[in-house]
Amino acid sequence: MTDFSKILDKAKELETKMKESQENIKKIRVEGISGSNSVKIILDGEGEVQKIEISDEILKEDKSIIEDLIVAAFSNAKNKLKTKTKEEISKATGGLGIPGFKWPL
Repeated sequence: MTDFSKILDKAKELETKMKESQENIKKIRVEGISGSNSVKIILDGEGEVQKIEISDEILKEDKSIIEDLIVAAFSNAKNKLKTKTKEEISKATGGLGIPGFKWPL
């Protein structure tokens, strides 16, 4: 029974760390850029767009170029968010990972 108690304690500890991790992830902000800083997109930890900045110079370009730069900036931000989220989860789990568990990004 002692071993089972230790397993339960570890599970509770992991649960606490994961809850902390989820709260920390919500606070994350990442900035994606494209076109030599012509377009910037800021995402929060849940992947929601918080802000889009488009330089005045880029507004003179064709619509399709601006659209491509927005997509590129978003992709850049999303990749940064995935990296930061993985780092945060790794802190909570001690780098073990959780098989079959995926964050919604």
